Amino acid sequence: MARILIVEDERKIARFLELELQHEGYEVQTAGDGRTGLDKALSWKPDLMILDLMLPELSGIEVCRRLRHESDLPIIMLTAKDDVSDKVMGLDMGADDYMTKPFAIEELLARIRVGLKKHRASATPVSHVLTAGKLTLDPARYAVSWDGTPVALTKKEFDLLKYLMEHKGQAVTRDALLTDVWGYDYAGDTNVVDVYIRYLRHKIDEPFGVKTIHTIRAVGYMFSYE
Repeated sequence: MARILIVEDERKIARFLELELQHEGYEVQTAGDGRTGLDKALSWKPDLMILDLMLPELSGIEVCRRLRHESDLPIIMLTAKDDVSDKVMGLDMGADDYMTKPFAIEELLARIRVGLKKHRASATPVSHVLTAGKLTLDPARYAVSWDGTPVALTKKEFDLLKYLMEHKGQAVTRDALLTDVWGYDYAGDTNVVDVYIRYLRHKIDEPFGVKTIHTIRAVGYMFSYE
């Protein structure tokens, strides 16, 4: 039975989620503020956390940031703001997914299943190293380097680059990237993909004077470099 921790200060929402998840067979605990949520995440060791962005004591962003120093626990962040910058900030701090309130419980349950499945799969990381010219990506060590120089990437940047390198020479749509990298079917907010492509270009293409990620007009992106 998977354990899920709900960190949400709105009692009605927290109780609703608790009952729905228990009905689905999950073991559930709740916390009404960020500090208690962080303590429970570290002591109870859940399999997944549902984390509200706006919390008393510690914000969801700060909880996420601190937790990432100790754990790779899957985190689905809830936000009342439909703003790309809030979502990107949450993902940068280590959240694996996000949902904007109000949301359909069926979609949240689907995201939870995906998050748990991906986490189990990543427990045994693939050992083969990906290379393209002087660029090297090691999934087992979660490390990226250019000609021996380390390149610091966030978790989502790493996952996106890994996917693009695995599909080197192929045009990949934004929707495919959302589905396969972010881990869910979402026919909308492709701006998040564009933001993260810019991040990768800023950290790899610009510093090293190369062009590895190409825009394919009306399609998406393609990684190509030898």
